[in-house]
Amino acid sequence: MAGYDLGMSPCLFCSIADGQIPATRVAETVDAIAFMDINPAVPGHMLVIPRLHSDDAFDASSASLGACMDLAARVGRAAVAALDATGITLLSCSRPDGWQTVFHLHVHVLPRHQADGLTIPWPCIPGDSAEIAENARRLRRTLEL
Repeated sequence: MAGYDLGMSPCLFCSIADGQIPATRVAETVDAIAFMDINPAVPGHMLVIPRLHSDDAFDASSASLGACMDLAARVGRAAVAALDATGITLLSCSRPDGWQTVFHLHVHVLPRHQADGLTIPWPCIPGDSAEIAENARRLRRTLEL
């Protein structure tokens, strides 16, 4: 692991991918696995991980990111059909300050229903337009490097 082990060695999700730790698997591809979250935020909450370890989205290859998102979309569509979900939330957290708690790239697939009680954890407040423009300028300049 490249940085945020926090005492979880070997990697929990690598152990699931290798079959050393049981998980309720939903779907698998050559590059990714979808399984049920044992601490579901909503009924049907799944996790999608790449088989190849990476700490987070910034550490992952484009191929691993693509494999995870492809499988997340596939199991999300299944949740709409099988669980009568009326929406899907896809969430991937990176690094401790980004709310990541297991340091292996993963995407939460949350089947949503109108009255499921799950809320977004931040307020939707309009930002300062000058600050937004300045941050965009700084990001574009960095991306040009």
